[in-house]
Amino acid sequence: MSTHLSHVPAPAGVAPSPQYSHVVWGTGRFVAISGQCSLDASGAVVGQDDPGAQARQVFENLRRCLASAGAGFEDVVKLTYFVTDVAHLPAVRAARDAAFGGAPLPASSAVQVSALVRPELLIEIEAFALVPEREEEPVSAGALALVPALEEESS
Repeated sequence: MSTHLSHVPAPAGVAPSPQYSHVVWGTGRFVAISGQCSLDASGAVVGQDDPGAQARQVFENLRRCLASAGAGFEDVVKLTYFVTDVAHLPAVRAARDAAFGGAPLPASSAVQVSALVRPELLIEIEAFALVPEREEEPVSAGALALVPALEEESS
């Protein structure tokens, strides 16, 4: 368990849930991860019509996004699930539990939506994390690629 985060599974007067923490707070750098879908590195959908396969790909994409910020699932304070059918939530929870590997679960919300950005997508998940402060900030390859472009624009 990360020492920079505190998890409150059941504040006074609130029913506990084994599926999430009601409150998570901490200190550090705030990291926001945009909603991730079950797209592979080339943009192809992984797990057509398979909520389990899609959920596993989404959590793999979240893992990669978190890593680019020097974070991991242990740093996540909030997940928001967007699903086209709440019946997909057991598959999402199974993939989440595998990804978190026993780390305390973050706060979370689940919303059923009529559609996602592409009709074959069943699940989208966004994440918020707090990463302990450190002297040297991580820089992703994507961010490095933007530096020359920004310098050219300002010339």
